[in-house]
Amino acid sequence: MNRILLSVLLIIFLLGCNPFAPELIESGPQSAIITGQRTPDEVLTNFRYAYVFKDSLIYSDVLDSSFLFISKNYGSTPPTDINWGRDVDIKATVGLFRYYSVVDLNWGGKLSEGFIADSTFYEIKITFQLTLVGRGDIPTVKGEALFNFKRNRSEVWKISRWEDLSSF
Repeated sequence: MNRILLSVLLIIFLLGCNPFAPELIESGPQSAIITGQRTPDEVLTNFRYAYVFKDSLIYSDVLDSSFLFISKNYGSTPPTDINWGRDVDIKATVGLFRYYSVVDLNWGGKLSEGFIADSTFYEIKITFQLTLVGRGDIPTVKGEALFNFKRNRSEVWKISRWEDLSSF
């Protein structure tokens, strides 16, 4: 009996099928956890995945080499501008991932979207909700963000600019 069970499991393994894995649904907006970034929406899916699973490699892959982050520091009086590039943003995001035990990001409704300049540049203005749990809990942040996307020669979209429009 054990030999038969072992043979069946070996055949299943060799065929590359795992009967204990959940079935992947091939349709709908949640069909894949990590996308190929073939649309700006898929970039936002990967962005959310990176935040929720604190995955800095996926996060760095959603940002274009020309990436620029723009925001305001409301902790200073008067509020000061924040502008930084890709490397600083990745370092800051990795710090956020390490500091909080839970990072939960949810996208809300799109306020506007469309191509800008030509078909290689796209813009989405969207609402979001960010919950951070761990050392130094802060209240859930609800805000708006403006993302500019750029499509590269490989037909992959990346974020070239992120402006946090939230006011705290």
